[in-house]
Amino acid sequence: MNDLTLSLLMCLASALAYAGAAIVQERVAEEQGPAFVPWRRPAWWGAVALNGSGAVLHVLALAYGPLTLVQPLGALTIVFALPMAALLVGRKAGATAWRGALMATVGLAGLLALTGSPGNGGPDATERTLLVIVTGATVCVLAGAALAAHRHPAVRGGLLAAAGGVAFGIASVFTKIVTQALGSRGLLGQIPDLAVVAVLAVGGLLLSQASYRGAGLAAPLATVTVVNPVAAAAVGIALFGEGFRFGTTGTVLALGCGVVAAGGLILLTTERMRTHATASERRQTASGGGGGGPPRAPGGRPPRGPPAPPRPKN
Repeated sequence: MNDLTLSLLMCLASALAYAGAAIVQERVAEEQGPAFVPWRRPAWWGAVALNGSGAVLHVLALAYGPLTLVQPLGALTIVFALPMAALLVGRKAGATAWRGALMATVGLAGLLALTGSPGNGGPDATERTLLVIVTGATVCVLAGAALAAHRHPAVRGGLLAAAGGVAFGIASVFTKIVTQALGSRGLLGQIPDLAVVAVLAVGGLLLSQASYRGAGLAAPLATVTVVNPVAAAAVGIALFGEGFRFGTTGTVLALGCGVVAAGGLILLTTERMRTHATASERRQTASGGGGGGPPRAPGGRPPRGPPAPPRPKN
């Protein structure tokens, strides 16, 4: 088994773990109440364990494969989440969602076929410092914008998910740096890089957890899944010398495959958001807020009209 195949298998296992964690996180977010982090919920710690397993498998995949392969395959998380949600929590998916999953899979398969060999380069100390500063600034700006948009759950969730995606993507970049330099610098010489990985990974976890509140599963998950590989692949091409087969032609084809995969993720998101809207309308109708029938009093009974006038005395 060659390194590319081994990296592919680890990517698949990592995506399965992350998909399971996302489903659990959404369920916890629906029930957690006002707490930002549900520390006392065993299910949330189960999601943490699944995220940890996915992260370990992801690290191993990065050790054997390029960022331009490993990070885009992370989009399989939302593809796997579709049948897993139907199987585990009884959430059925419509035809649009399945078309989106097919498009995303085809696009990712095209990226896999065009992936070239891992680059031999890597960022130096100055470039790594600059990368940390730019990443921190980007995450802070997105998180601040999310706080300003607290009255709009969908916008807030998207901004927090984008911040989490950037954090996860750059954490993978520094993980790649650590795995590349193990032979030359040793583990102790990479403590600063390991600290960056830890901070970004924890920050990405907390930001993604917060993004699910009020925004459902699909939109935040799709945003994290798209932003993560875009951030990491851009750094991989710019600082690691990675690329695609067939030169410029291969790069153009890879961009086309990326557009197809992104279109599939948008279809998945649209279907999920439509499902949420339909369910919300049904709940409002059931509680008397839907527009059919007379308005109801708080107890569920029709409101009483004005009292009848007194009868005249004989």
